[in-house]
Amino acid sequence: MQVEFINPFIRSTTNTFETMLGCSIHRDKLCLADQVNERYEVSGIIGLTGRVQGSAVVLLSHDVAVNAAAAMLMMEPSEFDGLSNDVIDAVGEIANMVAGSAKAELEELQLSISLPNVVVGHPPDVRFPSEVKPIAVTFACPWGPMALKVGFTPLPVPA
Repeated sequence: MQVEFINPFIRSTTNTFETMLGCSIHRDKLCLADQVNERYEVSGIIGLTGRVQGSAVVLLSHDVAVNAAAAMLMMEPSEFDGLSNDVIDAVGEIANMVAGSAKAELEELQLSISLPNVVVGHPPDVRFPSEVKPIAVTFACPWGPMALKVGFTPLPVPA
């Protein structure tokens, strides 16, 4: 995977949390996706196709997911009963916002975005194209651990 594809997703994740959730996050480490060992209970997954094919995954700990949902819905985190449908919907919307904003920066790839899927449980079973080594970015977040995984493979250009 080309590293320059990850930067729009990093910026998009940071901007989404800052502007939509009022939570300042900072990029921590950049590594191969299989080197991330934190426990993430909720994952928002978006498939992207165009001149490349792959996925972007926003991985959130339980606390980050609940606090993000509370910020989106203008509620207190204590008002949620675990990973309720509202929390799961909020994670899907966060993944959608992250992918949509990154897509705008990657205009030359003519990307289309799938509907978000949310997976609850650890570890999430997210599969990238077999020839891709997805990249992961962890973020320092005051609510708890979170990360982003992105993996693309170029598609052949039609003749």
